[in-house]
Amino acid sequence: MAKVVESKKACTVNPLKMSQPLGACYAFMGLDNCMPMMHGSQGCTSFGLVLLVRHFKEAIPLQTTAMNEVSTILGGLENIEQAVLNIKKRASPSLIAIASTGLTETKGDDVDGYLNLIRRKHGEALEGTEIVYVSTPDYVGAFEDGWGKAVLALIDAFAQPCAREDDRVNVLPAAWMTPADIDEVRETLEAFGLRANVLPDISGSLDGHIPDNFTPTTLGGMKMDGLRTLGAARATLALGARMDAAAAAIEERCGVPYKVFDRLTGLAAFDDFLAHLSQLSGRPVPAKYRRARTQLLDVMLDAHFWVGGKKMAIGAEPDLLYGLAMTAAEMGAEVVAAVTTTPSRVLEGMPCDEVLIGDLEDLELRAKAAGAQVLITHAHGRQAAQRLGIPLLREGLPMFDRLGAAHVLRVGYRGTRELILLWANTFLADEHVNTPNDWPLPEASVQAAAGGGCASGGGSCGCGSSAPASGTESEMAG
Repeated sequence: MAKVVESKKACTVNPLKMSQPLGACYAFMGLDNCMPMMHGSQGCTSFGLVLLVRHFKEAIPLQTTAMNEVSTILGGLENIEQAVLNIKKRASPSLIAIASTGLTETKGDDVDGYLNLIRRKHGEALEGTEIVYVSTPDYVGAFEDGWGKAVLALIDAFAQPCAREDDRVNVLPAAWMTPADIDEVRETLEAFGLRANVLPDISGSLDGHIPDNFTPTTLGGMKMDGLRTLGAARATLALGARMDAAAAAIEERCGVPYKVFDRLTGLAAFDDFLAHLSQLSGRPVPAKYRRARTQLLDVMLDAHFWVGGKKMAIGAEPDLLYGLAMTAAEMGAEVVAAVTTTPSRVLEGMPCDEVLIGDLEDLELRAKAAGAQVLITHAHGRQAAQRLGIPLLREGLPMFDRLGAAHVLRVGYRGTRELILLWANTFLADEHVNTPNDWPLPEASVQAAAGGGCASGGGSCGCGSSAPASGTESEMAG
């Protein structure tokens, strides 16, 4: 069992975590025809917008209430009202989703009260557009917390009991899961004859597709009908420890039972997932997954010669950190440094002695002290890896200096296979290959070279030494 400690430094030196409001707006982007909005200054929104654009290389819909000094002091009612009306007029989204920031939380804006006034005043003008609000102060928590709070707010606002559909299953993905991960989960459920109702579904909106026509709102994801019919599912699958509160809320409001899977990366973890789907559907595991499992086993066998015994330093959000660390431990690697962003129940189950809630400076120092051979974190860890002289494996968000962030696969047998191959090939590429100029010589040869002659004691051994073996030979040569 790992000990969880929190850094007591006076300041964050090299940030690992991202803010709650960004995590909430990222979740809102998994809804169809939605306009996420941050209630705060323009800078808060601009920073998050640039980060997501650089990560996905796509246009990102994100608006702001553009609070300034005066509106911050007097209250943000007018800013929210104007922003909502402008968005309705120009984009007409199905949903306007608002996340607070540290600025407005410090002021103490009663956003729920503001929205009640706005609905009463402009009900007719806002017809056809829903509004939801989530409190996400960025001075506490992290990206993963904001994601979880946004999903919970959507459930509280729209989930209602309704007639059950036996083939329908709610899926609540973790914040670290990519569009490719969500597609893999959906395809797995469909192989068992089940229909996935994914909340939020960034695989529909941030998967990198090119739309037929431009739209200022999100390009896909869960529709409002899917939100309102969460109660029609026969079960809910929460994919990550942070999603257990949202799954419990669906059960409380709609009576839908749930099961939490702390990770879907790793052989045993996905075995359990498939066994549960088989139980839900009453069908055996399809042949393609049985074959994929044997392929993973073969890769694990091949790769363990290079991964086993290696020292890894990992910095990530709790759910991602847990999945990576457990998979590394299953491959025989040692997690010598683990740094995360926010408390979580899975951290105590980490396969290491200690987990630190800290920043990338903490990760770098711990990795150096422990002699880590690889650094695993997002793209902001590239300078630390360079200083340490070890490879950087980019995991999580942001990944702005590589292409294909939406298509990285880390779940299931295929995703685990790709992850392990990445690790093994990284260590293979980093191995030092000796050349004739630096090939290690036997100890006797080194001693002889230091003494001026070859190890055989004579000059005719063919070693190329020009040193004379004895004075007599020297005289004869003269």
